[in-house]
Amino acid sequence: MAAATTPVGQDQPTKTAPIVFDVSQPPVIEGFNPLPRAREESFKDKFTRKTKENPFVPIGCLGTAGALIYGLSAFRRGKTRQSQLLMRARIFAQGFTVVAIIVGVAATALKPKQ
Repeated sequence: MAAATTPVGQDQPTKTAPIVFDVSQPPVIEGFNPLPRAREESFKDKFTRKTKENPFVPIGCLGTAGALIYGLSAFRRGKTRQSQLLMRARIFAQGFTVVAIIVGVAATALKPKQ
């Protein structure tokens, strides 16, 4: 059997360094120019903006939470009639919140782009 040998004058292929990606930078693609990013919005800024756009959603959430907490405390004290009424109020508040979300999404979808 013949052993594989390298002909004289030809060097072994050299190993190249692996390509290192910088994950903090976006990839470079020829012919593509991304749009500049808008300023990052903090949680507080986003919450304030969304509350101003549709104030009925946080009102409904607070009403739901309030009715739930008050109803559970009434149930714990043994006031079953009051507890039942407050659980029904919670269902109403949840429905109000869902309707407010749907109306807000529809209004945003129908609003013309600026």
